[in-house]
Amino acid sequence: MDFLAIPRLVGQQVILEPLAPEHAEQLAAAIAENDLHTVWYTRLPAPADMPAEIDRRLGGNAAGTVVPWTIRRVADGRAIGMTTFLNIRPDHRRLEIGSTWISAGAQGTGVNAEAKLLQLTYAFEQLHCIAVEFRAHWHNRRSRAAIAALGAKQDGILRNHDLWRDGTMRDVVVFSIIESEWPTVRLSLSERVRTSTEAGPLRLK
Repeated sequence: MDFLAIPRLVGQQVILEPLAPEHAEQLAAAIAENDLHTVWYTRLPAPADMPAEIDRRLGGNAAGTVVPWTIRRVADGRAIGMTTFLNIRPDHRRLEIGSTWISAGAQGTGVNAEAKLLQLTYAFEQLHCIAVEFRAHWHNRRSRAAIAALGAKQDGILRNHDLWRDGTMRDVVVFSIIESEWPTVRLSLSERVRTSTEAGPLRLK
């Protein structure tokens, strides 16, 4: 399998489509919601920097290091976030899902659960991964809780792993889902997506 392919992954609430320069305007508007890019424990681009961020991620794909998607909401067709495969190791059949963000108005609506279900299904059932990893800043408690809610288990904490943009150090919390856990995780995530879809239309902003 081609670990660097960027397939279009279609769900009921979201579509993951290959990231492209023409997505910049909508993605800039999405990240501007609640000034999402200013949260201190994240590394998110400012709205004006979105074209450069798209170029950076596409350059990473050309270099063989990342697989970047735009997250598009089915309800209104708008691009509301980005996500990637990174730390890709085809020889060991493993990768990381990360560099993900979703607009403030789409958080808590089931969008993240379905996006991760689409990515994990592709990783385990098409690429035949033996493990998929997630990482989060120690202080990003919301992301840590969301990762755990997917069914990922915490592997450990990498202390002083990154020098942060303000000169502070980042402790990185590492989670993973392994191949033998995938059937149960898939069932749990599928049920979450089903109940969020049945709850009614997404909250649009």
